[in-house]
Amino acid sequence: MDNNDSTKPEEYLENFTFDELKIGQQAGLSRTLSKEDIDLFGVMSGDVNPAHFDAVYANSTVFEGIIGHGMWPGALISAVLGTALPGPGTIYLSQDLRFRGPVRIGDTVDVRVTVREKRSDKPIVTLGCECRNDLGELLVSGTAVVLAPTEKVRQKRAELPEVHFRYHDRYRELIDSCAGMEPLRTGIVHPVKPQSIRAIFQAVDENIIIPVLVGPAARIQAAAEQAEVDISGYEVIDTEHSHAAAAEAVRLAASGRLQALMKGALHTDELLSALVSSAGGLRTERRISHAYVMDVPNYHKPLIITDAAMNIPPSLDVKADICRNAIDLWHTACGDGEQRPKVALLSAVETVNGRMQSTLDAAALCKMADRGQIEHAVLDGPLGLDAAISRQSADNKGIDSKVAGDADILVAPDIEAGNMIAKQLTFLGNSDAAGLVLGARVPVILTSRSDNLRTRLMSCALALRVATARTTGSPP
Repeated sequence: MDNNDSTKPEEYLENFTFDELKIGQQAGLSRTLSKEDIDLFGVMSGDVNPAHFDAVYANSTVFEGIIGHGMWPGALISAVLGTALPGPGTIYLSQDLRFRGPVRIGDTVDVRVTVREKRSDKPIVTLGCECRNDLGELLVSGTAVVLAPTEKVRQKRAELPEVHFRYHDRYRELIDSCAGMEPLRTGIVHPVKPQSIRAIFQAVDENIIIPVLVGPAARIQAAAEQAEVDISGYEVIDTEHSHAAAAEAVRLAASGRLQALMKGALHTDELLSALVSSAGGLRTERRISHAYVMDVPNYHKPLIITDAAMNIPPSLDVKADICRNAIDLWHTACGDGEQRPKVALLSAVETVNGRMQSTLDAAALCKMADRGQIEHAVLDGPLGLDAAISRQSADNKGIDSKVAGDADILVAPDIEAGNMIAKQLTFLGNSDAAGLVLGARVPVILTSRSDNLRTRLMSCALALRVATARTTGSPP
């Protein structure tokens, strides 16, 4: 930069007052256009011109490919004026721009503004504006007229929030996939909290469930009133307490009066104890297990994590059923035609180690799949979590696998690992996790007190898909 260039310490913004500005003074910035920039600009502006988003359409245009929004470099010009020259306190009066060439993904755009003219009667300044790509080609030119600040400002630069992109709204896709299905007659066990009632009736509005409220009738009514929800048109089965509500709901499901169960405001073990008891009548030949269907913003497809809630020390036979239950769930909720899910059997390492039981179990499960004891899926393991979901990590480690980097199902070595993976993705990775208990004669929606409304609805929709598939014979 020459002596007329203006630079500021990165952590502070400091302006140039009208009196300090000199003809020929310059400032600028460089920015490389990414797909995320295009997406974010489209979200912010509402401009979804297919020239910016649809590769097939864009290839048919004169530009022969996707290009950035024309006003993206215009926004960069505004950034220079507002943060560098003149800087904080600047007020835009007018801007004219001439667009001379497109900005493509990967182009580095150099933005430069230059002081051209200062009025003598008012603190009004005219600046020339140019944007060039990394080849030096002129993309945008024009002039800006601003009201320059007259007082000195030195301000700490604001910290911008991180933006996470969710490229597919799998929540909405899952809800929409239930259109035309008969809503599930669902026993809501001990719904004595307002948040439980609200979630239930949001699912009712989406035509996913028909609730049967099982628990202390007076407390249920009080919760409904607090939630401002009218439950007068729905069946309430009065019980003395939460244990009785769980036992009664399981009995009704075993008798065929309920097609699904949903946990309300009671401890998980209360409901599961009633479910797994021999008198409950809901057991099958399968071990009961739990699975999360995760919508992870930066993963390219739905991801099932199992078992994160039920089987504390899973043996090899239990893990086999955990796999079978998750595979059936994938075919029901995520599958497409004749595809087979890719099941990653997780451990801390990718080699079989006689001192690490998880690696021995993974090897045995793979052999069971080879012999047809676990069907309709491709299994591989042991795999570390990084290798299971990152193709680059798998390549770096020299792993030759059809599953690595593209897993559909993650089978955790134990409940602690499974629970931590799911919770980390939820609370650190901005993911949604729909939870379901599998292996019983009816699906069980196992919500958590920390679940948001979106997650609860996803779980209800998942249960409807599972129950409908069972009645139509869809699962493999």
